[in-house]
Amino acid sequence: MRRRLMRAVICAWIGCGLVLSASAKQKSLQIYFVDVEGGQATLFVTPARQSLLIDTGWPGFNGRDADRIVAAAKQAGLKQIDYVLITHYHRDHVGGVPQLADRIKIGTFVDHGPNLEDSDVTREDFAAYQKVAAKAKRIMVRPGNGLPLKGLTVEVLTAGGEHISGPLPAAGTANQFCGSDPAPPDDPSENARSVGVLITFGKLRIIDLGDLTKKKELELMCPDNMVGTADLLVVSHHGFDQSSSKALVWALHPRVAIMDNGAHKGGSPAAWQTVHDSPGLEDLWQLHYAADSDKKHNAADDLIANLNEATDGNYIKVTAEPDGTMTVVNSRNGYKKTYAAIITP
Repeated sequence: MRRRLMRAVICAWIGCGLVLSASAKQKSLQIYFVDVEGGQATLFVTPARQSLLIDTGWPGFNGRDADRIVAAAKQAGLKQIDYVLITHYHRDHVGGVPQLADRIKIGTFVDHGPNLEDSDVTREDFAAYQKVAAKAKRIMVRPGNGLPLKGLTVEVLTAGGEHISGPLPAAGTANQFCGSDPAPPDDPSENARSVGVLITFGKLRIIDLGDLTKKKELELMCPDNMVGTADLLVVSHHGFDQSSSKALVWALHPRVAIMDNGAHKGGSPAAWQTVHDSPGLEDLWQLHYAADSDKKHNAADDLIANLNEATDGNYIKVTAEPDGTMTVVNSRNGYKKTYAAIITP
């Protein structure tokens, strides 16, 4: 009797449906793929309400990218971003830091250390980043490091041009796809120094290697696959041909891939095809229709957040469960698709 009375009081105050809904929501990992027009800004919100943002998009544009990131954070109920991980110091990844820091509190910056590219524009963007990061906590990571997020395991696979020295648990088998790609050239840019991470939530594995280019991909994956498989792949380098080797993508065996391309950036036909043809892939989602490609090398319209060059900043959201289930939603049209967890004996 007493329990029934208490429940009636709670329902009168805030509604029983809201109580149950909030309880269910707390069990899920929320991931927002924010449209920063061909850069990257991916926001992870854990069931414990901790947050990790990977990259911050571009500077300028009247704070467009920072505003979109903050809008996603507010939708997720955040008042601050706990960790901002900068994969590398190119403008479309680190440029938005000053404007973002003006709009929302940032707890800790994470990066690979000093800029390693001989480029005036990259030195300029790194200097602007350092100025902001000096006012907060900053962690410089190496392969094998992690981040202290409750309920979420973040493992650094690559950083500063280096990679993990040995295989992860259950990995390390010979990679049958090595040798599928021509020998790639050296890359002296910051792309090759990208911080790449494996994020694990329950049984779900997510991989994001920033703009890591092919030679570094092959060092990580050949002759042995040191990572294993991933359920969700953030397509490297916006879908440019310089990344996404078969030895990486096909060996990871993702179920779902999301490409943070722009209307005129990334989405190269060859890279798109490699990801699309990956064994076991169910769907490839895109933030933009790749206008410089063709219909054959773009996903179905329902799987593309922004179809026109004049975009409203539509995003893609993933809600993930600890058992490995993923639900992906296109904010442009509300199209939703759920990918069931893989049941292993």
